[in-house]
Amino acid sequence: MKKLFVLTALLSSTSALAAMQTITLSVPSMNCVTCPITVKKSLVNVDGVEKADVTYATKLAIVTYDDDKTNVEGLVNATSNAGYPSILKD
Repeated sequence: MKKLFVLTALLSSTSALAAMQTITLSVPSMNCVTCPITVKKSLVNVDGVEKADVTYATKLAIVTYDDDKTNVEGLVNATSNAGYPSILKD
């Protein structure tokens, strides 16, 4: 029974780690230093987003999310719906 518990815990933690993704979005329409506040809020409100770092100087958003709960399209839609269209940066 103890081995089954350890195996289950190991598999659960491995699958949780495998689902986390980090991407960079370009948000060229940010035109002031307060814009990142709105962009970040739009991203962190997406189910599955763990972290969003948005920087005005580079006009980039680095987003860590669970790909079982959302995807790039959902993140781009969130920023666009907030008035800041974004695209996936290579």
